[in-house]
Amino acid sequence: MNGIWGQFVGNLAFVSLAISLWAQLSIWLRRRFVGHEKLLFGLVAGVASIGSILLAVEFGPGIHMDLRFAPLALAGMFGGPIAAALSASLAILFRAAIGGVSTIDGVVAIIVVTGMGVSVNLLMKKRSPTLPHVVILGAAVGTLLIVLMAVLPTLSKVHALAALGLPMAAMNCAATIVCGFIVLTTQHLELERRMLETAFSQSPDYLYVKDRDSRFVTVNENMIRLYRMRTTAEMVGLSDFDLHPRPLAEELYHREQEAMRTGVPLIDSLEHIEGRDLLASKVPLRDKAGRVIGLAGVTRDITERTALERELRESKNLLSHAMAGMSDGFAMFNRDGYLLFCNDQYRNAFPLSGSARVIGAHISDIVRCVAETRERLNVPYESVDEWINEATSTLHRNKDEEVQHQNGDWHSIRTRLAPDGTAMVVVSDITVMKQAEMALRLSAEQLKNLAETDGLTGIVNRRAFDEAFVREAAKCARSNTPLSLLMIDIDRFKAYNDTYGHPAGDQCLRLVSKCLLNSAQRPTDIVARYGGEEFVVLLPDTDDKAAAIVAEKFARLLGEEKILHAQSEFGSVTASIGIASALGHVLQAEPNCLLSEADAALYEAKMLGRNRILSRVLADAADIKLAG
Repeated sequence: MNGIWGQFVGNLAFVSLAISLWAQLSIWLRRRFVGHEKLLFGLVAGVASIGSILLAVEFGPGIHMDLRFAPLALAGMFGGPIAAALSASLAILFRAAIGGVSTIDGVVAIIVVTGMGVSVNLLMKKRSPTLPHVVILGAAVGTLLIVLMAVLPTLSKVHALAALGLPMAAMNCAATIVCGFIVLTTQHLELERRMLETAFSQSPDYLYVKDRDSRFVTVNENMIRLYRMRTTAEMVGLSDFDLHPRPLAEELYHREQEAMRTGVPLIDSLEHIEGRDLLASKVPLRDKAGRVIGLAGVTRDITERTALERELRESKNLLSHAMAGMSDGFAMFNRDGYLLFCNDQYRNAFPLSGSARVIGAHISDIVRCVAETRERLNVPYESVDEWINEATSTLHRNKDEEVQHQNGDWHSIRTRLAPDGTAMVVVSDITVMKQAEMALRLSAEQLKNLAETDGLTGIVNRRAFDEAFVREAAKCARSNTPLSLLMIDIDRFKAYNDTYGHPAGDQCLRLVSKCLLNSAQRPTDIVARYGGEEFVVLLPDTDDKAAAIVAEKFARLLGEEKILHAQSEFGSVTASIGIASALGHVLQAEPNCLLSEADAALYEAKMLGRNRILSRVLADAADIKLAG
């Protein structure tokens, strides 16, 4: 019986592999055979069923037990009648070609199980299958096979149910669930990919990605319409020098290169392209190592908006028509703070206080309604009267605000003063842009943390330490407080690596870093891997005596780890430590002297026999011998 289970497990592996290969190739195949997805899935299911028959357990002469039914049932459920008919036909033809006394029983079983899969498909009424549907189908396949082995003449005559009923039903049930899960996962990933592609291509803004040399990598549909191209592929590899006059191309190129060089995104940069006024935001893209590899751009066509603003300044008679055609909210307040005009978009942008934004309302009443409904976040409600007075008094100022509402929406509120004292307010929904901005900031922060952390020990790396040293040295110089530095080197570490291997060496480095972290536990203390087997500990507001206490604690903790080191004269892993301490006025003159003094102290400690601490305060030194 164990051998039979093993054969069924091998059969399960084959069927799962076949469906997995289909999952990997399905996206590529669907793009090249559009409209034939169901036929393709039926073909793959049929081939998987044939492969399962070839790996069948031969129960008796001409009687084969296998997992052919799992792909057939799934073809019926996922592909419907078309896929089921194709897969079942392939399986039936191959089973008939093999022959044997149970050929008719096998064909009947193929038809019944495939029909059950089609029935599930019809019962779902064009709804997408879910994991519970797959589990139910798997259980139904196992149950149906038990019934078929009991009632089909040839199989019942040889007592197939008693001999192979459990493994046959259980493994077909398992194969159905496993393969169904694979298909569901593939469909989910494909749906997400299509949604992202659709959102990118059909965005009303101009979206694009450029490489490090400002060449287009991908663009959306609006971009090819802007430049009168036929397909997105025509723009891939082009640069602004291929699309614009050279002066404009050079201006765009230098702006983008500056953003990529500094890492500072361009937000709402005004561009004039193809006779249009465009508002462009461009964000540098970085790889996992933190290197800038290109930029992503979102450009909004504001030609109509700027034209409307010019017309409004020229003639107030066109105001009603202009507001009706704007996509953003627009309002005008007179010099006394009363609302003169506003469009529906302006009211709709403030769902909780929209009822107060009516013609003739005063700005103070509108702001008070905002406070009473708590529509806006980040408002000091404990001193709400002061906030209302400040918001009312600053209406007639040129300003740009970004506010967030309770429902999570973000709006940009731009206020501009006309020559006659009228305040014009434009409200734009920037929720999507802010979400993208916050996501990019989060990604940038995560990448920064990765760039500042040593991958092996998890502590600060050399690069982050160098930055911290400059910062803390300058701070201690300003306040004339002491700063101490411990420089630690693991004794005979190369011999340790050669004796016990690099994995053991890596574990040793981790234990050393743990002991250092347990020795320097203040929030201001910085423990870093300086390179190889060297570590440093930066101790702000710490003199040489306190630094020696930290060093002695580390040496004691390291000794308690009792890391065996046969090539060391001490028999276990030890460390040599150099300490340098200086006051702020010394650091102000030459901050790097702390590094050189610590390094010199470490070198002398190693020359004097290792496993010791040597401390220096400028030119003074004291040698402290440690216990082995």
